[in-house]
Amino acid sequence: MRSRNILESFRFAFAGLWYALRTQRNTRIHLIIAAATIALGAWLNLALTQWAVLTLTIGFVLVSEMLNTVAETLVDMISPEYHPLAKIVKDATAGAVLLTAIVSIIVGLLVLGPSLWTRVLGE
Repeated sequence: MRSRNILESFRFAFAGLWYALRTQRNTRIHLIIAAATIALGAWLNLALTQWAVLTLTIGFVLVSEMLNTVAETLVDMISPEYHPLAKIVKDATAGAVLLTAIVSIIVGLLVLGPSLWTRVLGE
C-alpha cells in the first residue's frame, strides 16, 4: 500500500518496528542488551563521542536484525517449501546479524572497557 502523506508513512514505519518487537525474539534480546549498555554508559559518564559510537553500533545491530526479518519473511512468502537457495538467503542474513552482534561486542569492549576497568578497580 502506498502512503498518501508523511504521517501515514511514519505510521507504516512504526508498524514495522512494532512488528519486529512483537514477533522477533532476537530483536527483543538485542533491545535488552542495548538498554543495559545504555545504563552502563550512563553510570560511566561516557563522553559524547563514545555515546555516538554506541548509538551507531546499537542501531547497526537493530537494523541488521530487521533486515533479517524482512529477508526471512520474503523467502517464506516466495518459497514456502524448502529450497537450497532459500536456505542460503536465510543463513546469510542470519550470519550478517551474528557478525554485527560480534562487532558490537568488540565496540562495546573498546568504548566501555577502559572506563569500566577504572571504575571497578579504582585505578
